[in-house]
Amino acid sequence: MDWYFLTASTIKIIMFAFMMILPLVAMSVWAERRVSAAIQDRVGPNRVGPFGLLQAVADGIKFLLKEDFTPNHVRKGYYWLAPALTMVPSLLTCAVIPFGSNVLGEKMVIADLDVGPLFIFAIASLTVYGIVLAGWASNSKYPFLGGVRSTSQMISYEICLGLSIVPLIMIFGELNLGRIVQYQAENGWAILPLWGEGLTLKGLLLAIPVFISFIIFTTSMFAETNRLPFDLPECETELVAGYHTEYSSMKFALFFLGEYAAMIIGSGLAVTLFLGGWSLPFGWLTPEEGEKVGIFTGLIHIGVFFAKVIGFILFFIWIRWSLPRFRYDQLMRLGWVFFFEIALANVILTALILWLVK
Repeated sequence: MDWYFLTASTIKIIMFAFMMILPLVAMSVWAERRVSAAIQDRVGPNRVGPFGLLQAVADGIKFLLKEDFTPNHVRKGYYWLAPALTMVPSLLTCAVIPFGSNVLGEKMVIADLDVGPLFIFAIASLTVYGIVLAGWASNSKYPFLGGVRSTSQMISYEICLGLSIVPLIMIFGELNLGRIVQYQAENGWAILPLWGEGLTLKGLLLAIPVFISFIIFTTSMFAETNRLPFDLPECETELVAGYHTEYSSMKFALFFLGEYAAMIIGSGLAVTLFLGGWSLPFGWLTPEEGEKVGIFTGLIHIGVFFAKVIGFILFFIWIRWSLPRFRYDQLMRLGWVFFFEIALANVILTALILWLVK
């Protein structure tokens, strides 16, 4: 057994998943409540800790101490399984996202796969099973309607999400997320090609389909994570709480954590594909591929990655409290009639540009 590989992987899992992602989930909940309060001219959480920073800890204790009630009318086996099927895929997908360059030669990614985006889409698509099981196993009309809505919504926008990154794969010629970030570090971020090859005719022309892909990807990510203005599966005004109406205590908390974890991982993927991942602007502190990086520089790269992710999360929150909810027919029409066709046309546009400037 390769003990070095096992030890290094364990340290990276603990460092990324448990010391960064889960605390970031808690802080995202706090940020959501503070930002929404600011937008609505309220105070928000301000009693538990300075600026209400310990509110997430108080919420966690509340979930742990609440009675874990299981209604008699539910299908118990599936009812218990559904929250885990929602939470686990969200955490598994973080394995292939490079959260830094390297530290003393050790890559800051848990699993350096050559099919990173495909792995993320394959695992993330399993979340729909947890949601549809929650809706069906609750044996109640509102959760069932929420589960059906979520299933059709997530399947519809997964297609747009997958098609939106095809132009990037054509441009980079690569599915390894680490090498995609390295290319952007040296030649300009995908969405901001301001240095290196990004300033050539080819780079400037390709910025057009990349920008279109970014819009489709970001909007589809809102729909995939059931965030406003696409929160039809759990809208309180129509379905009480949607697919988790019958859940309480830690089972409800798993749905809650799964949604925020999916939002964080989606933000991390967007940062990796479009905003250069861990890289600084204009190639600052960018190592050559395979070059060992010192601890200080490696920590700076990790900090840059999470700063970008936090910025994206704040964008998620800002949109939620700024836009009204779509009607369901508008949501499906946007996905199938507009984004699907635009994403296909964008693939053709990218191919034409690559053919013209080869």
